[in-house]
Amino acid sequence: VQQRWASSLPMNTVILFVPQQEAWVVERMGRFHRILEPGLNFLIPILDRIRYVQSLKEIVIDVPEQSAVSLVNVSLNNVTLQIDGVLYLRILDPFKASYGVEDPEYAVTQLAQTTMRSELGKLTLDKVFRERESLNSNIVHSINQASDEWGIRCLRYEIKDIHVPPRVKESMQMQVEAERKKRATVLESEGTREAAINVAEGRKQAQILASEGEKAEQINKAAGEAQAVLAKAEAKAKAIRMLSDALAEQNGNAAASLSVAEQYVSAFSNLAKSSNTILLPSNTGDISGMVSQAMTIYSTLAKTNPTTSPEVVEKKMPDVLDQLIPPEEERTQQMNSEH
Repeated sequence: VQQRWASSLPMNTVILFVPQQEAWVVERMGRFHRILEPGLNFLIPILDRIRYVQSLKEIVIDVPEQSAVSLVNVSLNNVTLQIDGVLYLRILDPFKASYGVEDPEYAVTQLAQTTMRSELGKLTLDKVFRERESLNSNIVHSINQASDEWGIRCLRYEIKDIHVPPRVKESMQMQVEAERKKRATVLESEGTREAAINVAEGRKQAQILASEGEKAEQINKAAGEAQAVLAKAEAKAKAIRMLSDALAEQNGNAAASLSVAEQYVSAFSNLAKSSNTILLPSNTGDISGMVSQAMTIYSTLAKTNPTTSPEVVEKKMPDVLDQLIPPEEERTQQMNSEH
């Protein structure tokens, strides 16, 4: 195997110029003598001989394609892979690289291949593709443990290509497609769930707003009705006070008689509007008698309870009017007796 880092061995011309980043190993009478540094060097003719030329640059070695067995899954089914790589190394000790191993390149290449097969056997097929960085790091670590005695340092190892059998490749593609469909189905279901949640939240907020609006409407309505009732009560109280003041003045009884007469006439004007059956008292046309009777009852109430307020008297006025008009049975008997 041709060594990539070694050029043709130079002859001993007494005066030698060593290039940069090269190490020339010199033997004197068959034994190691010294390593020539870059620059001007002097050797003794015949006695000194340049035995090895080592390159100190970073060296790139193609690791040939090889077969390796990897587990398909946890069920311990295996598959044979075809894998190759690239190895990057550097000579740190020219003495060990020259006398520690016969062919450094071949030794490192074989070590890289065996280490790669060993590491691949520990991983499943899926992890081989997902954990390339970890696999490369483990291979470099294993190579450096063995190559320290050779004066060689492995800098990094990169896997170039991984070839799987066609059937395994088809099954992997089917698995990837199934995973994609699964993720699509999951995403679609999540979207549907989110949409349903949003719709439910919208309906909930709408119901809450509607109930709050109805509540505010009822509150406003109740407040309006309360204000209306209060206004009516205040107006009625004011009217009662004004009526009381009017009755207390001169000719107040005449004014009250006029008011009772007006109410009497208004009540009789609406008798025929609500029903076809009309019941009338016997003295319907005697308005003055009806007014006199009402005022007599009113005076009796006022004299009986002198401390009664005008509001109470006003509340009892409908009872007074009811006394003016006889009950339905009495009115019926009166009409029958007339007939």
